[in-house]
Amino acid sequence: MISHIAIYVENLERMRNFYEKYFGGISNNKYHNPKTGLETYFVSFGDGCRLELMTRPDLIPREKERTGTGYVHLAFSVGSKENVDSITAQLKKDGYEVISGPRTTGDGYYESCILDPEENQIEITK
Repeated sequence: MISHIAIYVENLERMRNFYEKYFGGISNNKYHNPKTGLETYFVSFGDGCRLELMTRPDLIPREKERTGTGYVHLAFSVGSKENVDSITAQLKKDGYEVISGPRTTGDGYYESCILDPEENQIEITK
């Protein structure tokens, strides 16, 4: 069982707010290590999965290639086709880029894919 997934982010508060607002995450209190400058939040979701958002002053930005190796996307199951549609529409209205869908994929999933505030791919599925 996966305990959590961690990603480095540039704007910790903006990213925490994003995952709380659109995907119902609940965050813990911020952790701060004054020695290293590391700051983190654990954002918990209803199924027990947690996303650790981390930042530190010495982060090195890197290109996010959509077809590169490594991390590709996080997927959130939102329960229904209607929820996929409405969340995707709200994200688009709020200025986030929808990069695919909503659509039924060749393997039968109903999904859309958007970019979060730092251009990480997020899949929204029923």
